[in-house]
Amino acid sequence: MPSARQVFEESPVPDVVSWNTVLAGYVQAGNVEEAERVYRGMPERNTIASNSMIVLFGRKGCVEKARRIFDEVRGRDMDMVSWSAMVSCYERNEMCEEALVLFVEMKASGVAVDEIVVVSVVSACSRILNAKMGRLVHGLAAKVGVEDYVSLKNALIHLYSSCGEIVDAQRIFDDGGVLLDLISWNSMISGYLRCGSIEDAEKLFYSMPEKDVVSWSAMISGYAQHECFSEALALFQEMQLHGVRPNETALVSAISACTHLAALDLGKWIHAYINKNKLQVNTILSTTLIDMYVKCGCVENALEVFYAMEEKGVSTWNAIILGLAMNGLVEQSLNMFADMKKSNTLPNEITFMGVLGACRHMGLVDEGRHYFSSMIHEHKIEPNIKHYGCMVDLFGRACFLKEAEELIESMPMAPDVATWGALLGACRKHHDHEMGERVGRKLIQLQPNHDGFHVLLSNIYASKGNWGNVLEIRGIMTQHGVVKTPGCSMIEVNGIVHEFLAGDKTHPQISDIAHMLDEVATKLKIEGYVPTTSEVSLDIDDEEKETALFRHSEKLAVAFGLITIAPPTPIRVMKNLRICNDCHTVVKLISKAFDREIVVRDRHRFHHFRHGACSCMDFW
Repeated sequence: MPSARQVFEESPVPDVVSWNTVLAGYVQAGNVEEAERVYRGMPERNTIASNSMIVLFGRKGCVEKARRIFDEVRGRDMDMVSWSAMVSCYERNEMCEEALVLFVEMKASGVAVDEIVVVSVVSACSRILNAKMGRLVHGLAAKVGVEDYVSLKNALIHLYSSCGEIVDAQRIFDDGGVLLDLISWNSMISGYLRCGSIEDAEKLFYSMPEKDVVSWSAMISGYAQHECFSEALALFQEMQLHGVRPNETALVSAISACTHLAALDLGKWIHAYINKNKLQVNTILSTTLIDMYVKCGCVENALEVFYAMEEKGVSTWNAIILGLAMNGLVEQSLNMFADMKKSNTLPNEITFMGVLGACRHMGLVDEGRHYFSSMIHEHKIEPNIKHYGCMVDLFGRACFLKEAEELIESMPMAPDVATWGALLGACRKHHDHEMGERVGRKLIQLQPNHDGFHVLLSNIYASKGNWGNVLEIRGIMTQHGVVKTPGCSMIEVNGIVHEFLAGDKTHPQISDIAHMLDEVATKLKIEGYVPTTSEVSLDIDDEEKETALFRHSEKLAVAFGLITIAPPTPIRVMKNLRICNDCHTVVKLISKAFDREIVVRDRHRFHHFRHGACSCMDFW
């Protein structure tokens, strides 16, 4: 461009072609400042130059400048390209309503339309899910004879699938024939996944004549979004076998799947793959890695990723604050919040969920009150139902049961079942049977199909030996078809995730696990272990209760870990429910008797067991 500009300026009488050519060069280079200078210096501005400037401003997000030039042209010799450029400018900058209004005005002015402007309008309809307008534009495209353009077919497939009209999207795809391209196939796969038609997406994916990285990424991402985490990881590994270099979407989805499956080894491998191949790591990818590490109990790895980041968004700070709190590093979590404020990153609602959660995990009632107040008065963030629920849980865990109930009664919105459930759990923890029974009965009325509330109330009755009430609750559960969610624990060994249910006898190595449990029982008796059978909701003898307790899913998983994972590698177990008192005691004693580090993640937090002690300090 400097050479072109020099020749242009040395020209004795530059003509309109020269002016347009220099301007086009700056537009192509995205140089707004020089393009504006050339455009304003033109002795006579023409439509071609004006349209070029509208396109450039649209690309750079300068919508107001683009509109000013559009209005200038409007008073002279506006053509179809000018209208199309301005509609596209609005759509590109997500001003979809403005794009549609201008398009209607364009039609009313009698200006002809082409496939370019129609594609922009259909894309605008997709963004705001306006299927009705999209259908009208589709009809117009057919009327003017541009509906066979592949770019328009792709835009229509995206429109209809985004609006849940998958049958219409499928019809366009099926009628496309040889006109379809790779984008058409990828759009249709994404459409199926968006509508939850995973099997149709799979069939189409495996029937594709060729696949690109977008095809693989769309399918992997779709699996992850629909909680098919094992399938997502299997396809990610298949992608590697085909030699396809994953993009950010595939990596984020695969790491997210590792997080949900507690597949730490594979998550570490993906991280190593990113580093080895020098892939670009942006804020989203780094935050996903941090989230994976903290949710697998690897805080050091998470901090390593965090401190290596050049730019940190609010989601990054939230992930590390929540993660530290979840792993029992409450002081570090609150210090990180202070660092976040020093970095001039504004906290949001999620940040305070992490901060209040940190206080909750350690029973820091005064600190919790302080942060709750600062959220409202200092940061002007209106607490939502989850913040109130967090405070109720904090009060309840710390045995401030009356204050917790008063907060529920004073909330500016109707309390949800989770908030009442937090109070019920606290009643059980602190043996307030009177309040627990009252709250439990209310919850069963509010949500008769929730298994957790029935089980909590049943356990309160069982701890008092009220087997008649236990049977009554069981009868209510049967009447409403409520089935207790079985305890499920997962453990990863050599890259394979093993799953155990309470009382499981189906694992191929169940006999070895049983022998290990016998060995554990022998060692624990030496340590003075006495089973906590008071909350086994069965009116059976103590020996049977002890057997039922010793078949809890996390005990099976830990026993399997003792067999298969050599020290000093920690044994990591992920459970779908909260760990019970007896399992917590047992795992503490195992960590001492077998000199092993054991990490258990339950529904609410991590428990890091070392030398007979837990990071939660028995407060959970």
